[in-house]
Formats: sequence, C-alpha cells, structure tokens
Amino acid sequence: MDFTGRDFLRILDFSEDELRYMLVVARKFKEMKRAGQNHKYFPNKNIAILFEKTSTRTRCSFEVGAYDLGMGVTYLDPTGSQMGHKESIADTARVLSRLYDGIEYRGFDQSVVDTLAEYSDVPVWNGLTDECHPTQALGDFMTIEEHFGYLKGLTLAFVGDTRNNVANSLMTMSAKMGVNFIACGPASLATSDEMVTKCRPIAEKNGCTITVTDDIRALDGKADVIYTDVWLSLGEPAEKWGERINLLKPYQVTMDLMNRAKPTAVFLHCLPSFHDLNTSIARDVHEKYGLSEMEVTDEVFNSERSIVFEQAENRMHTIKSVMFLTLWEGGNK
Repeated sequence: MDFTGRDFLRILDFSEDELRYMLVVARKFKEMKRAGQNHKYFPNKNIAILFEKTSTRTRCSFEVGAYDLGMGVTYLDPTGSQMGHKESIADTARVLSRLYDGIEYRGFDQSVVDTLAEYSDVPVWNGLTDECHPTQALGDFMTIEEHFGYLKGLTLAFVGDTRNNVANSLMTMSAKMGVNFIACGPASLATSDEMVTKCRPIAEKNGCTITVTDDIRALDGKADVIYTDVWLSLGEPAEKWGERINLLKPYQVTMDLMNRAKPTAVFLHCLPSFHDLNTSIARDVHEKYGLSEMEVTDEVFNSERSIVFEQAENRMHTIKSVMFLTLWEGGNK
C-alpha cells in the first residue's frame, strides 16, 4: 500500500483499505504524542499551508503535526501570496513545489486545490473547499471508532444543511467504512443527487445505507452519532441568517433529540459552534433574531454525550498521518 507522493483531495480518491490504514497510523501517532515519543521523521522537509479561509483547528493541526514530524512550516493567508492575483494557480504550484515538500490549501472552489495538485511536483492536501472537507471526515471517524471500538454497522446522522462540504465528506467516508448515513435537513438544503449517486453503490458494496430525508424522526432509535454544523458557513452573506434560522430551527440538536436517538448516542460538531452568546457573531444573531443558541443547545454541547474536543484533537493526528504517508519516501507497508 503505497501513498508516497499522492495528493489528498477527496475521500473518494482512496480505497476502504487505504482509509483504514490512515486511521491506524493516526492512532499510532496519538499514542506516540501522548507518550512523549520523538517522531521527527522529516527534519529536512518543509511545507507551505495556503489559507484563503481562516481556521483554528485546520491551521493548528497542520502546523503542530508538521512540527512534530520535524518539518518547517510557512503559513500564507490571502494577503501572503500572489496566487490568483498576480500569479496563476498553476504557476504558484510550480513555484511552491520547487521550494516545499508538501502544500496544503484551504479555501473555496475545489478547482483551486485540483489545479494545485495538477501542476505541483509534491503532495497537495485539501484542508477544506466548498465541495468537501476530507481531513475533517478522517478525524471524525477516528473519534467515532475510538469511542465505540468499531465502525461498521453504526449509524451517523448529519442534521441541518446537508449540502455542505462536511456532510459530503462524511457521506463518502460512511459509505467507505460501512456506516449507515442519514442526511437530515430541509429539502431546500438537501445534499446533491450527484453526491448520493456517487456514494450509494459504494455503500451497497460495504453493506450500509444512505438516507436523505427532511423528517427529523428518522433519527429516532437509530442514530449512534448526531452531527451538526453551523447554519451559515464562512463566506456566505450575513443577510441569509434570517432565512437559515427559519429553515433550520426545527433541526437544532437538543437534548430531546439526543434522547430520541440510541441511548448510547454521542454528539459531534466540526467547530466552531454557536451554542452560547460568547462570540460576536452569536451576540449579533441574538440581537437581531432573539436566539441564544443555534445549531446545538449549550446543554448538549457541554454534556457527557458531547465528544467534540476529542474530535478536535484527532484532526491533528489524522492530518499528521496523511502528511507522513504521502511524504514518506521509504515506501509504505
């Protein structure tokens, strides 16, 4: 099983066995990190991380993961390079791959990271695009497996705007890992038929199902994991808050919803979350619309059923696994 030099752009690009191996390596890195074991395997390598969309978890996971592996890191925000302004994406890829051993991109259009990969001579990693969020899904499934001890046969329900990048990658990862997936949200925000068409044959092969529904009762007694995300993504106009609140309030993750799922169900969120009024955006929404909690209640978010901070940590371990496997020149076994 050889990952050397490969890009990490979509979950769909990797087989079930390859994804499983990434999770195995991630767990090993977590053990080593917690035991304080040195794993600086790449002391002479450097990576560039390009961020057109800001982030806490993705940036820190790539930076700390790279440092743990012994690498240097250059962070470039939208003002830190000429990509797309004075220099084409293709030319940027050619330049950076002469200077760095790996390139991460987090931004908007999937075509940008695809173009970087096409013209780069080094691995390119997708830190998030509007289409998908593969490093998030990998970390999420590490967390789910850690908690339950297995994956195959579980049911993961994504509640809310099921068109979004996280839901797309979770659906794909579920299909690959034999996990039943429920996309539950308003019909006007339903995941694309194209995405479902791609994933259903994979799910059938792996003995699991994909369900798209607007009926929140579909989670009753079935969901092992309830997952949600913010109701308005970064880059979308604030004027849409009113519309999204009206559409998504019935899909808010409350303790009642958690109790209607399986008794052992846990809560996941890719973060950041608007579960209280301790952010400027939440206070603005509260002032305009009267909501003190949005996609999840504070009761759920801070309950024992919430494993969101273990989930956040696991982003780093899985990202480290992806970087290690694609940069390792000794061959992967």
